Amino acid sequence: MDFFPGNSQPEESPSDFSKRTGLVFKNIGLLARALTHRSYFNEHKDAVEDNERLEFLGDAVLDFMVGAWLYHRFPEMAEGQLTRLRAALVGNEQLAQFASELNLGAAMRLGHGEAENGGRDRLPLLGSTFEALMGAIYLDQDISQVWKFMDPILEITVKKIMTSQIEHHPKSILQEWSQSKGFGTPAYQTIGDSGPDHDKYFDVEVLIDGMVYGKGRGHSKQAAAKIAAKSALEKLGLR
Repeated sequence: MDFFPGNSQPEESPSDFSKRTGLVFKNIGLLARALTHRSYFNEHKDAVEDNERLEFLGDAVLDFMVGAWLYHRFPEMAEGQLTRLRAALVGNEQLAQFASELNLGAAMRLGHGEAENGGRDRLPLLGSTFEALMGAIYLDQDISQVWKFMDPILEITVKKIMTSQIEHHPKSILQEWSQSKGFGTPAYQTIGDSGPDHDKYFDVEVLIDGMVYGKGRGHSKQAAAKIAAKSALEKLGLR
């Protein structure tokens, strides 16, 4: 079925969506329910239930599964960074991105008004439908199937998130690692400077438990310290 703007009918049936994505369901009715927005349920007497209960379940399943995945994937990572990563991975914006990559909007069952108002592209709707989809997979099979589906997605996404976090907050991440190992707060010390006043460079090294873990050079002490922290994270295999 083709989709036209303002048409409340989805492009894909649940069966077509299942075939395209390779998400095989024992009970295709669960998938249909996961794709059913409240607006569609209110307009169609043949709809059994909307997806809000599955969304609730999927939210809990994802929270646990992603937490467990991170725990096993990064055995040396401090609790603070694990918490930040999980929050980034299960946040609605990221879930909506996962949904977009699946083209989940094409299969969502929406009421006429919701479809006319661009519901297939709305981030909150995409994110919540993705949660409902995960809840449906869990009920149809079990947590291992959710893990199997999410594992390659998480592997790619977490690298992007970590690269971004390290780029913007390397000192915080290094401090969390150091404190989690009982070494206390890293110490940054300026070991030299060079160049004229209008173009001066500073050299900074970062010490953890009295040992130098990284060095950096920058036009300010703060910039040099940030580079030193990135260098230390690289040495530790955390970037």
